Amino acid sequence: MRNIVLASTSAYRRMLLERFQLPFETARPEVDETPLPDEHPAATADRLAIAKAQAVAPQWPDALVIGSDQVAHIDDEVFGKPGSVERAVAQLRSMSGRTVVFHTALAVIDTRSRGIQTDSVPTEVRFRTLSDAEITRYVERELPLDCAGSAKSEGLGITLLDALSGDDPTALVGLPLIALSRMLREAGVELP
Repeated sequence: MRNIVLASTSAYRRMLLERFQLPFETARPEVDETPLPDEHPAATADRLAIAKAQAVAPQWPDALVIGSDQVAHIDDEVFGKPGSVERAVAQLRSMSGRTVVFHTALAVIDTRSRGIQTDSVPTEVRFRTLSDAEITRYVERELPLDCAGSAKSEGLGITLLDALSGDDPTALVGLPLIALSRMLREAGVELP
């Protein structure tokens, strides 16, 4: 069986990939995640997913290397990983009562053939109107400092939402498994 490598140290992506019940390795991609000037958020996510897979691929001569990235936005306002409590609170205040688009991009590089498959899965998330007290309680309890948009839908963050709309619920968590299963099957991996 081919090596499968997740070009990520994200615990969320690792837990999602474990659903496939396949052995895999993880590797930290060293990639600058700064958006380029005038780059659309979906294009940023696409570029970074590919860059993460490409950063790890040379270490694995016969593998399928998976890269993924997520960018959240409302129009031109981008919400990345907050990194601090203050920024998480500010992001959630800004998203309160609004619809946010989360673009989750995926890239799979076959290091044997040097082929690459890509996909991008958007998810629209409608946040309910949130009070400052709700935002503060949520951030204190969940500490969502390492996820785009500061809301973990797989955890307590689901209570902040009114509705979700998208083709793959796992995309919002950070790794679109429906698209990934198709890509892995196309690369010869037997699923299930």
